[in-house]
Amino acid sequence: MNRSALPALGLSVLLAAPGLAFPPAPARTIQAATDVLNDLAASPDNCIPASLLADAQGIAIIPHTIKAGFVIGGRAGHGLILTRDRDGAWSGVTFVDLGGASVGFQAGVESADVVLVFRTRHSLDRILSGKGKLTLGADAAIAAGPIGRQAEAGTDARLRAEIWSYSRSRGLFAGVALDGAAILYARRANAEYLGDQSPVMAQRTLHLLARLTELSAPPPAPMLVPPPPVQPPIAPAPIPVLPPAPVPVQQGRPLGNQG
Repeated sequence: MNRSALPALGLSVLLAAPGLAFPPAPARTIQAATDVLNDLAASPDNCIPASLLADAQGIAIIPHTIKAGFVIGGRAGHGLILTRDRDGAWSGVTFVDLGGASVGFQAGVESADVVLVFRTRHSLDRILSGKGKLTLGADAAIAAGPIGRQAEAGTDARLRAEIWSYSRSRGLFAGVALDGAAILYARRANAEYLGDQSPVMAQRTLHLLARLTELSAPPPAPMLVPPPPVQPPIAPAPIPVLPPAPVPVQQGRPLGNQG
């Protein structure tokens, strides 16, 4: 096969995947993102730690991301980003596209839900402004995120990373490497979303924000139960001393001395 045709082949495979050439309507994307959060809540021991979500400045949810190709392939998907407002509450919905190419031994098509946890506002502002794409690993350090209820950041790469990445395939969440993938502001989807003032859209948006607020609530502080008070030792009660019984006397002599 002509090498020059490989990139076109990889691109054609991606474009042929359902939902990529024509992204779903904003309402369907919001519902799909809510489904991903529901799956997170259903498996607290094998998901993104709540403590990381509590400190996050933003989160990208890209359902049904397609990875496909033959030798030269790529990854593509459509989703949304949620960010915190000045008061720290989850607010605005911004639609984005995810894309990236890769070279190496690969074949077939794989679908997975991708979740990105943004630890700072720097990369978010670049995406939300719509001024250009954000290339993961180049414009912002990214690392596979820790998993589990009690997970720690661990390695230096994770500690330095501005974005933590996750992927859910076959019902399991795991950290995933997304270096080289790019996130772009989806102008058409955002314009459609802003123009839709229907109650259905508002309800789905509020449901999504409420679900994320629930998942990112700080874990409750452990309850410290004070030890029981130490009671002073109780002294034994004194034994009463009875006076001697009186000796009966008859005719001036004690009864016991009649002999």
